[in-house]
Amino acid sequence: MVSLPGLESTRNIGIIAHIDAGKTTVTERILYCSGRIHRTGEVHDGAATMDWMVQERERGITITAAATTCSWRDHRINIIDTPGHVDFTAEVERSLRVLDGGVVVFDAVAGVQPQSETVWRQADRYGVPRFAFVNKMDRRGASLERTVEMIRDRLNAVPAIVQLPLGAENELRAVVDLVEMNQRNFVEGKESVEIGEIEEAAAAPAAAVREKLIELVADFDHDIAEVYLEGETIRPADLRAAIRRATLANEIVPVLTGSALRNKGVEAIVDAIVDYLPSPLDVPPVEAEHAKTGEAVLCGPDSSEPLAALAFKIVSDPFSGRLTYLRIYSGTLSPGDQVYNSTQKGRERVGRLLRMHADKREQIKESVGAGDIIAAIGLRNTSTGDTLSDRGRPVLLEAISFPDPVMRVAVEPKGQGDQDKMTEALGRLGEEDPTFQVSADSETVQTIIAGMGELHLEVIVDRMRREFGLQANVGAPQVAYRGTIRREVEAEGKFVRQTGGRGQYGHVVLELEPAAPGAGNSIERKIVGGSIPIEFISAVETGIRSALTDGPHGYPMTDIAVRIVDGSSHQVDSSELAFQIAGTMAMKDGMAKARSVVLEPIMEMEVIAPEGYMGEVVGNLASKKADIRDAVVDKEQVQVSAFVPLAGLFGYAGELRSLTQGRGTFTLEFAHYAEVAVASMSSEFATT
Repeated sequence: MVSLPGLESTRNIGIIAHIDAGKTTVTERILYCSGRIHRTGEVHDGAATMDWMVQERERGITITAAATTCSWRDHRINIIDTPGHVDFTAEVERSLRVLDGGVVVFDAVAGVQPQSETVWRQADRYGVPRFAFVNKMDRRGASLERTVEMIRDRLNAVPAIVQLPLGAENELRAVVDLVEMNQRNFVEGKESVEIGEIEEAAAAPAAAVREKLIELVADFDHDIAEVYLEGETIRPADLRAAIRRATLANEIVPVLTGSALRNKGVEAIVDAIVDYLPSPLDVPPVEAEHAKTGEAVLCGPDSSEPLAALAFKIVSDPFSGRLTYLRIYSGTLSPGDQVYNSTQKGRERVGRLLRMHADKREQIKESVGAGDIIAAIGLRNTSTGDTLSDRGRPVLLEAISFPDPVMRVAVEPKGQGDQDKMTEALGRLGEEDPTFQVSADSETVQTIIAGMGELHLEVIVDRMRREFGLQANVGAPQVAYRGTIRREVEAEGKFVRQTGGRGQYGHVVLELEPAAPGAGNSIERKIVGGSIPIEFISAVETGIRSALTDGPHGYPMTDIAVRIVDGSSHQVDSSELAFQIAGTMAMKDGMAKARSVVLEPIMEMEVIAPEGYMGEVVGNLASKKADIRDAVVDKEQVQVSAFVPLAGLFGYAGELRSLTQGRGTFTLEFAHYAEVAVASMSSEFATT
């Protein structure tokens, strides 16, 4: 591998997009183009380097974010190829949390699709600069103009076209580089493009689009604006530098185009990663919190500073054991180092350090520093979202937030005596995936697994079978309902027991009120005058949280603001246990009085089908109590957008195939929780 310079020549980027837009193919071609691999594998053949899991190769989709490294123009590029399916959106979330830049891939035929909007919002939330690659320009119906318009309208972005395609659909033969004003010709059988002058018929249109590009960049860059207004010629290097500045400021989104499958336009993608996306030095220092004082601490990309690293992914590797993926924000890390886990408040010892290439690994024997993304072996107690730091400066980086599961199923091992083995397997899978949760049903004594959708849970069960040798019986999918309250109330819980010796005494008064939708639960201490001794308040909070896990209808409660306002204690009989029980009693009393309701997950859905099936599709969705938001006909296809209760969508893939003779597709994304109408209770809910 080439010996590379420092941080200014490092790029940490993610490839993100809707499912089937071509992310993994783009990554595969980048690795081939850069010499990292010597032959390309195709996703549809189950041979892609980055889709290394058996489940990925069988289904032809990316399930887990895979990391790799390549070099280009004396730059080191760390790449994370992310999933596009909504069930695995947590992989995108944690990848964007640690990346500096992104390449967003769009299907030139479909344009901006639902999951494209989701990943775009995720990138916005973390302020990740990005450029767009409009892929599949060689397919029938491909349109750069339409896709760019959708980026502008749907994503509220400012697209800046830096390449123009020459030739339509399967006649795509070249692109015009509007920065250099040359033509990149695609030659069949050749790995690299041939650069030449712009053909005569394309020269005038290209000059006009370049003029618009310069005007657009001038709106955001003073240097270019000054040269442009004075009528001077703008050099390619100056224009490129101005596009970079505007991209890093998230003011514009450069747009490239091509066809990754045919290796058309891939070199330009890697050039754009180097030219337009940030190095760790271009990203503002990360703000952390001092673990002891609570003061704000800035962790800049400086290897001379104390260590600050975020664990963003855990993987159970059958050969290397437990791998912890780390993004180092400041300081250095070496094999054998002792580090401090500020989140868990304990010491950890780093065994080996690895640089990952999908499921393959290269051992790192030297120190790694700020701006690096690596994997570590030996961190036994570190979980996703934990911060590793120097004990002399313990800091807490912002943790990663993940959505709650919306679907659950009951599982049990087929083999007698395999319950402990299944518990261990599910525990290890839960360590890897924060959106996968395991619980026990106290009434049925069943193990319940919860995830983001049918495919998510199907993959979990399949991994249990393949990786842990466990055959399992799986129940029918169930909706992960929630409960909340609709009224503000005061509640009281008093636990008094006298048994002849020392008794038990705890007395708590609470105030409950509904919180904003999506706000979650909160507990606030409003005790005046020490009516509850300070040492028992934590026990009261534990009791409150216990009650919130199992509401009046049997579902976890959410969006409730709780205030501990009063109570009383006994000098001899009060104990932590008594106040914990009193807290639970008060919470249950309050939920019973506060008009508790059941909430169900509502999914944002998009169905695409031939126009002739519009009536059947819309009618079927209406029967599922869907809120139809839009129905747009475009190029003989109808695109229906709706909010639909999850309870009616089990098995929808088969229904849609039947309705459209196999020609319809759909996507789902969790939108919000809404109150269940009494008339639409499922049998599961009605019998609870």
